[in-house]
Amino acid sequence: MSHTHSVEARWRLPRSARSAGRARALLRERLAAWEISGEAAENAELLLSELVANAARHAPLPPGREIGVRLVHADGMLRLEVADADARRPEPRTAAADEEGGRGLALVAALAERWGCAPRPYGIGKTVWAELKTH
Repeated sequence: MSHTHSVEARWRLPRSARSAGRARALLRERLAAWEISGEAAENAELLLSELVANAARHAPLPPGREIGVRLVHADGMLRLEVADADARRPEPRTAAADEEGGRGLALVAALAERWGCAPRPYGIGKTVWAELKTH
């Protein structure tokens, strides 16, 4: 019988342009504690930064609502989840060559093993998640 070892971390962040940077700092601390480094850590930072930035930029949160972040590391996989109060699903799009933005979900799709979006099980809004291998 195999035993799955799973570790988890959760944070709540304000809906702010600074939250992506705060999420990266918290993630770096957690990845160091979980001994995840190199390309996996770099990709995790990019993925989480993009997901948090999207939530802060696009989710019209009511006053006082925050962005939820959850990390789960189990069996060589890291799952990054970002929850917000907006029920609209993120839609990947093709950005024009001269556009500053619009490539975030393409980046997520390229770096993650899998990613997706689901309604939040408790409360309003959605959770966008991405998974990547850690070794």
